[in-house]
Amino acid sequence: MATASAVHILVKTEKEAREILSLLNKGKSFSVLAKKHSICPSGKKGGDLGEFRRGQMVKAFDDVVFKKSVLTLHGPIKTKFGYHLIKTLYRN
Repeated sequence: MATASAVHILVKTEKEAREILSLLNKGKSFSVLAKKHSICPSGKKGGDLGEFRRGQMVKAFDDVVFKKSVLTLHGPIKTKFGYHLIKTLYRN
């Protein structure tokens, strides 16, 4: 069973996600921005979701984590929860 680890920032609007993406692209800390802006409980841990199996997350999120490049920032990705900025740390 494939597993992966990722960090993410979840916000309500695409506009907010794009503003945070702009800050990240300027070198701001992912962890600091996650703690400040993410509406997911993982925000308290800098957006760290820990390790999870394929299929545990909603499909759009899973597709990024298990199919797109590792250690690259992806997003905004829309799910039923809002808009995510996702970075896959590793996958097995």
